Amino acid sequence: MSKTALPKDDVQPVLDAPAEAPVETGPPATEPRRGNGLAIVALLLGAAGVAVGGWGVWQVRHLQANNLQQLSQVQALNDQAQSLKLNEQRLTARLEQMPAAEELDARSRLVTQLQGDQQRLNQRLETVLGASRKDWRLAEAEHLLRLASLRLSALQDISSAQALVQGADEILREQNDPGSFAAREQVAKTLVALRSTEQPDRTGLFLRLGALRDQVISLTELAPEYKDRGESLLGLTADGDGASRWAQWWDQISRYIRIDFNADKNVRPLLAGQSLSQVRLALSLALEQAQWAALNGQAAVYTQALTEARDVLKGNFNPDNPQSKIMLEQVAELSKQPVTVVTPDLTGTLSAVQAYLERRNVNAEDSVKPLAKPAASTAQEATP
Repeated sequence: MSKTALPKDDVQPVLDAPAEAPVETGPPATEPRRGNGLAIVALLLGAAGVAVGGWGVWQVRHLQANNLQQLSQVQALNDQAQSLKLNEQRLTARLEQMPAAEELDARSRLVTQLQGDQQRLNQRLETVLGASRKDWRLAEAEHLLRLASLRLSALQDISSAQALVQGADEILREQNDPGSFAAREQVAKTLVALRSTEQPDRTGLFLRLGALRDQVISLTELAPEYKDRGESLLGLTADGDGASRWAQWWDQISRYIRIDFNADKNVRPLLAGQSLSQVRLALSLALEQAQWAALNGQAAVYTQALTEARDVLKGNFNPDNPQSKIMLEQVAELSKQPVTVVTPDLTGTLSAVQAYLERRNVNAEDSVKPLAKPAASTAQEATP
């Protein structure tokens, strides 16, 4: 510890004192130490007081914050209590509006009875709709068979008729009814007959005949005619002879007359050059008629048209020409192709399906009649 300096007034008397007086050094040394200790203690007490005061202030603020939080919670609880009170009032008002227990029991019984009636009505409705749906499908099967019969009789279309009969058979199979056995048996026989019948290629015949019609324009070689090679009768007569005019006349007509020494053959007149277009037109019309007959399944017309086309080719065009020869061979080949088939009769199948529909309708009417009486009694009970 540092020593505390004494004031000058206190030091001066010490210097003026006599030398003999004893110097007391003990007490002055302890007093400053005690003063310093007291100061330190006072400082510590002050610091402790400041700390205690700060802690007290913090505690006060913390208490204030807790009080504010508690006040907000109390306010929230008050709001909840108010809302609960309002809800209670509303519930009380609703309970007052609710009917009595006896009335509730009566209403519950009515609701139960109504649900039962509704279930019964739903069952009846499903039964009626299911029956009507089956009737629609069976009517569709009958209509498909009628269409198949029409396709066979009018167009002899085996493929379309087979598809239609197959659809009718699938509808009968969906019914899963033992009563439809006879009808399905007839349908199965018809399917076997249709599958064993060969469908003529009418479209192919039509296209091949059309290709022949396109080649008619390129036919240019007519039947051979007489050509003067300088060996006419003029060289056999002298000039100035009376027969010269006859020779000139014969030279002119010899171009249009051909002498055939084969008397057993059919002699046809030669065509002039300007009639080539007419021959082409006649051949084209014959082939067009054959096309129509092939599409419509008219065997007689088809054969007659191809015969006319063959006659035109043989009689008016050179048979040694490769082009006309190939066309003649193709016409002969097409004339052998069938355009009609013997189609199976669907009358028995259609009659069997119609008989099954009639039996099914009679059974449905018999099953509906007993149900009409309970419905009428229920309506009478509900009337009072």
